[in-house]
Amino acid sequence: MKKSHGLAPIVLAACAVTAPAFAQQTGPASQQDRPAMTAQDLVTLPRLGGVAPSPDGRLAIYAVTTTDPQSFERSTAFKVKSLVDIGAAPVDLALPKGASSPVFGQDGWLYFLAPGSSASGAGGDDDEAVQQVWRGRLSVSGTLSDLALVTDAVGDVGGFILSPDGSRIALLGDFARECASFACETSGATHLPGPGSGRLYDSSVGFVRHWDAWETPGVHGRVFAYDLVNGRTVGNGIAADGPAPSASRAAPGTAVLIGDTPTKPFGGTEEVAFAADGSSLFFAARQADAVEPRSTNIDIYYSDLSGGAPVNLTAQNEATDTLPAPSPDGKWLAYTAMARPGYEADRLVVHLRDLRTGQTRALTDGFDRSFGSLAWTPDSRWIVATAQDTLDTPAFRIDPRSGAVERLDLMAGNEAHIGNVMPLPGDRLLFTRDSVGAPAELFLSEGWGQAEPVTDIATSIVGQQAAVSTRRFSFAGADGDTVWGQIHKPETSAAARLPVILYVHGGPQGSFNDGWSTRWNPRVLASQGYAVVSVDFHGSTGYGQAFTDSINRDWGGKPLVDLQLGLAAALATDSQIDGSRACAMGASYGGYMMNWIQGQWPERFDCLVQHDGVFDLRAMYYETEELWFIEWEHGGDVGPRAYYEDPAIYERWNPANYVQNWQTPMLVIAGEQDFRIPYTQGLAAFTALQRRGVEGELLVFPDENHWVLKPANSLQWHNTVFAWLDRWLKPDE
Repeated sequence: MKKSHGLAPIVLAACAVTAPAFAQQTGPASQQDRPAMTAQDLVTLPRLGGVAPSPDGRLAIYAVTTTDPQSFERSTAFKVKSLVDIGAAPVDLALPKGASSPVFGQDGWLYFLAPGSSASGAGGDDDEAVQQVWRGRLSVSGTLSDLALVTDAVGDVGGFILSPDGSRIALLGDFARECASFACETSGATHLPGPGSGRLYDSSVGFVRHWDAWETPGVHGRVFAYDLVNGRTVGNGIAADGPAPSASRAAPGTAVLIGDTPTKPFGGTEEVAFAADGSSLFFAARQADAVEPRSTNIDIYYSDLSGGAPVNLTAQNEATDTLPAPSPDGKWLAYTAMARPGYEADRLVVHLRDLRTGQTRALTDGFDRSFGSLAWTPDSRWIVATAQDTLDTPAFRIDPRSGAVERLDLMAGNEAHIGNVMPLPGDRLLFTRDSVGAPAELFLSEGWGQAEPVTDIATSIVGQQAAVSTRRFSFAGADGDTVWGQIHKPETSAAARLPVILYVHGGPQGSFNDGWSTRWNPRVLASQGYAVVSVDFHGSTGYGQAFTDSINRDWGGKPLVDLQLGLAAALATDSQIDGSRACAMGASYGGYMMNWIQGQWPERFDCLVQHDGVFDLRAMYYETEELWFIEWEHGGDVGPRAYYEDPAIYERWNPANYVQNWQTPMLVIAGEQDFRIPYTQGLAAFTALQRRGVEGELLVFPDENHWVLKPANSLQWHNTVFAWLDRWLKPDE
């Protein structure tokens, strides 16, 4: 298995790309005069948040989050921007304290979430105030008048959706499944019997903890729909998931839906949608029971909002169905679906359901990419969707009549990462775009043409810093397959040879594609004087489903070969890279690969950085929460495999079996709130280093999950990683 760094695969293609042009035209004239980007810069850079266009497409509201450079406290402000005169400066939107999620209603009012009550007002200081929906009239100056409560809930409203016709509102929140009204007083906390603080779980509940939170059995994310009359909710609301289990009016033998809507931990309002006329609701949910930790069977349900049990529209498919998107003309329901139960990284194919006949067909079955978002044009003529495609995430136009898929050319140069696509009247598209070179900004395309920037929240700030170039390259990887990678390096070091960092992405079905990251950001790392090489090894996304599937039951096989060949290809492509000074780093599956490299390729690197990586696959199987993931990865199409059903396939790729080979200094990082790859895996890897007498460091965050999200923690993470890399790659500086 071991490969030396002298391998020289054939380089098939290479191209150089940089940040968007307008990011390079600001700041000092000379690159040498521009400061290198620091971790502090990354942590405190302003961030574009949610975007909400007006129904007529003339205005957009967007959020901007800033971070105080001393306290690291974050705050969010809102802007109103003309989409008719995009050269006009944005106007500050004066929302009340604590407000969030502003959207335009069909009635011309602005709806938003804010704490408060009728007595204290929106954003009031009432200690007992809960999160409610408010509305107000928006003036051209950005001020709100005639503020009024829309809801009067007894518990926090977690989110809301307005029906397209303005007749209804759906409220989202977490509370007991037995609640017949939104946020009733029933806690559902049957797992706390007392008198002590212990949690008591029955084996029938399925998840006892998920992602970074312990479960409260009986409490779920739920949706209630209300009629809107003069901007106020009326009645008790209709539960989309139907009557409480104890009072269900479902026919005998009919399963009662008990599950989370939106799905947890990452689902959002994209999983809930009103029909065009507001008369019904579509939503995604997965049955919460003892099988849930092994099930990817998310279904799309239909509620006619009469109070009865919802109808499962995708019951015939035992894999994932999600992203319900009704057409504006009320005729169709588009959604995405996987085909293989238990596989979270299967291809998402766009399906179309005739809402009159119930007939359904797969629109994009012949197009070998996985779609991650759906949006209809206002005239119901097109579906606009996004999908990863060879280091980019472009937008595609799908014809609902024929299923024909056309990749849109919305950006000069590489598309990079396009997201949050919002079709507007008149063949206009509002969307966000980010890249390795610059964070997300808002763009507007007219007539399906190349877009113009609408915002400049952080791009000019980044443009004042020393530039980092990105070069794409491809090579013959494992089994002779074409594999793609990227080289990122500072442009200010044109004459100096650069130590190299091999970046290994997580997933493993993922990609270090051309996109901005607030955590694993190649630009900020390259700015420290390194060449950063990332390789989309077998198992990566954006290259067709067969390539994605190829990592199943092969975690330590073809991916390691690709990394070995890819690093050699990068060295052959760019002579400035100093392959004699090299470290590797990765998180999640990338962290697993660091542990695997320790045993299989230990002589290659000067140091390693392992974040939340799997160390012992046997322990990982019994400690993780979403069992469908680990069982599919070690079973695949031959059938999901529990560890005890086929220990050999787990042990074949188990880093714990090769600790006797460990010799590379390694920094280990873990979060105590990580329930996906529990921090004990990191402790085990650190123990292995200690027992082997290998130099190492252990950084543990008690308040972080699988990711490092808090600003001060992020800064500490970067400073620790940079110091570790410098120690081994720049010992004389």
